[in-house]
Amino acid sequence: MLSVYNINVWYGAIHAIKNVSFDVNDGEIVALIGANGAGKSTTLKTLSGLLRSRSGSIKFMDSDIMHAPAERIVAQGLVHVPEGRHVFAQMTVEENLDMGAYTQPKETIPGNLEKVYAYFPRLKERRRQVAGTLSGGEQQMLAMGRALMANPKLLMLDEPSMGLAPIMVEQIFEIIGALHEAGTTILLVEQNAQAALSIATRGYVMETGTVTLTGTGSELLHNDDVRRAYLGG
Repeated sequence: MLSVYNINVWYGAIHAIKNVSFDVNDGEIVALIGANGAGKSTTLKTLSGLLRSRSGSIKFMDSDIMHAPAERIVAQGLVHVPEGRHVFAQMTVEENLDMGAYTQPKETIPGNLEKVYAYFPRLKERRRQVAGTLSGGEQQMLAMGRALMANPKLLMLDEPSMGLAPIMVEQIFEIIGALHEAGTTILLVEQNAQAALSIATRGYVMETGTVTLTGTGSELLHNDDVRRAYLGG
């Protein structure tokens, strides 16, 4: 479904992503784990067209998206939930969700909205509430719901548990599991390596802009190096 080959991304003089390659197959949850500054978020931004690689290739559904504008990438079904939520704070919950559907045919929006509310009943309860007044967990739900309004074939989630209370983290990961069971392929960037690898089909470990290790979620969970670096033992 997604094939990334030898991408290289720079921030000015800083070589942030160095010959990174990986694949995401249809129906998988693939986790990218690593410390702060490893290049995980930069990788997702490059895939979604917000940053550009100087070399390599990015193919999604057999289509070259290396130089595609971000809006075309979303329309093709590769949808990004950014780190930090970034909801439209002055808009209502439902207006935020409508914004997520801007690439979709108008007649599909009501049905998609009901699907989002089925995953996130709290959003339906607060559909007329201004997004900036929601809790952090509710804003994360809204950011995910907004992405689902675009009918993603592959959903990229960047640090969905960041800053959330443990009970909310558990709820968010339950929803990720439910989305996967319903047929959504997921690329997950997450510092909570234990939670990410526990649900991942496969995973990649990133360090200082490179992929240093790959394996199934279970293999990485039980890898001594991964346990020492990211799992507290």
